[in-house]
Amino acid sequence: MKEAQKVPGFKNNVEFVSAAEGSLNIELLISLFSSNQIPFADRKVTTLRNLVQEDITKKLSAARRQKFYLHKALLELHRLIEYRETLQGAISLNYDDILDEAYKANDMQVNYYHTPDKVGGLPLLKLHGSFNWTSINTYGKRKQLSIIPLGINKNYLNPPYNFIWGRAFELLVRCDILRIIGCSLNQNDIGLIDLLFKAHLERVDTLEMQIIDFQTQGDWVKNNYGFFPGIVKPKDIEDAPIVGNSILHPANGGNPFKVWLRTKARKMVEDEIPKTKYLKSCL
Repeated sequence: MKEAQKVPGFKNNVEFVSAAEGSLNIELLISLFSSNQIPFADRKVTTLRNLVQEDITKKLSAARRQKFYLHKALLELHRLIEYRETLQGAISLNYDDILDEAYKANDMQVNYYHTPDKVGGLPLLKLHGSFNWTSINTYGKRKQLSIIPLGINKNYLNPPYNFIWGRAFELLVRCDILRIIGCSLNQNDIGLIDLLFKAHLERVDTLEMQIIDFQTQGDWVKNNYGFFPGIVKPKDIEDAPIVGNSILHPANGGNPFKVWLRTKARKMVEDEIPKTKYLKSCL
């Protein structure tokens, strides 16, 4: 928002609703700009969306990305335990390609489900699109592919997003456990909440939803979405606390994703960890 205020004309007609003090919900603000009769609203919204993309891509510098290993370790773990747990696929709300790189690092063929007829590969369902997608071939036509832009009101009905969301629905109906890693499940993700709701209606049993996050976030999810009966808070995952409660509190630092990976690996493949490429970094 501070950068947007420097753009000539951005604050015109929105002087009193474009402050940059404290924390703010940028997706909600973009939606409010779009839904109200503000002169040149499209230009203002585009400015904000471009600044968000610039902010994300700058933070994910090449030097910083080289240090990332948790996504790679996750997939490496699943390769080691595939005889006991079958990974059905991954669902992401992020625009970056960190998870894509993890697939590649583990020699896993990725299937984005840009088309309804493509088979093979492990699903990587990026519900809002990706900065690294350019164009795709759908129904024999080559088309430019845009991300689903920031904002609460999102349109998932056009190709390829209808294929991606449809495949995500199928995975949620058929899987036994959904592990939610670092996703806040806030009200901006109402489309995702609706998708989970629809999947629950079609299931014949309870979907176990493990919250791989801080205890406080697990409590928040349980309190807000308690109508889903299968929510499992961090301290109750795997039928026992994965760590002491203290490390899973934001005030005490620590990374819940890393803690869970380490605990899960030790439980299932402890003797093989030293021979791994990425997983051993979680110790």
